[in-house]
Amino acid sequence: MKQVLILGVVLQLLSIPYVSCQTSPSSGLREIPDLLYVQNPEVDSLQRLNLVLPDGVDQPPLLIWIGGGAWSYVDRKVEMDFARQMAHAGIAMASVGHRLSPAIWRDSSLNTGIQHPKHIEDIAAAVKWLLDHASSYGYDPDNIFIGGFSSGAQLATLLCVDGQYLAAHGLSTDLFQGIIPISGTYDIVNYHEIFLNSERPEMAQLHVEAVFGEAESDWIEASPTSFLDSLHTPMLLMVDRYLTNYTRLFEEKLLEADFHDFQVLYIHDLSHGQLWRDFSHNEQSIYRQLLIDFILAHSQDTGIDP
Repeated sequence: MKQVLILGVVLQLLSIPYVSCQTSPSSGLREIPDLLYVQNPEVDSLQRLNLVLPDGVDQPPLLIWIGGGAWSYVDRKVEMDFARQMAHAGIAMASVGHRLSPAIWRDSSLNTGIQHPKHIEDIAAAVKWLLDHASSYGYDPDNIFIGGFSSGAQLATLLCVDGQYLAAHGLSTDLFQGIIPISGTYDIVNYHEIFLNSERPEMAQLHVEAVFGEAESDWIEASPTSFLDSLHTPMLLMVDRYLTNYTRLFEEKLLEADFHDFQVLYIHDLSHGQLWRDFSHNEQSIYRQLLIDFILAHSQDTGIDP
């Protein structure tokens, strides 16, 4: 019964439309959209990032952010309200797009796309581009953070624990001062099992296998829980009331790996979409403030008052 309930909730979450408030660019900020982070893009419109910078802040920290959308309909543009909120707090933010997987379970027209590890390879390429262009845009290359919501949380975390993707660009996971995963899933074997043992077992194939491949070895390779022995970066975890089980499993795995440099907040009064809308759009958000406080606390000599 529990797995059926989780499956039903997950299907609702995967179908949530991430709708922007369509606010206009705010004063006091500099916005640079549609920056191409690969030289020869396979999907030109997707392998880009949007950058928002605070005016009047000398070398602000940078949050590299990956939006949610089941690895299949992620849109960097709908994260812009959140990016502006962060920039108003003195933190530069890059909203990173990536190539997408098929999602015929949601929309029959979404019938083509890529599989893991193409998504995370895009994120690694974006990180490389952002480091290479730090001096051009004025953010601090020594104060880089990475985070994401939903599917973006899995990608942000995996990039920090499995060093091969950054190593392909001559980089190390040491470059990150902190990780901020929000409402994600971190063990793809478990994620697949939830769907397989549900009232809609076809979702294990149509969704999970479409994103990560058919072999269990593929799911293990895509799971942040498989690489926790190498984790050394401080982490702020948050989760809405519906994805608690995934974060609780991740927390248990972190403790089993003897990693304790993390904070975790279980937000029982907000749903998946409500949490995203709260920290993205609300003028005052205690959850967004926790992100800001975490970044400033783990940054080196920003000169920004918390």
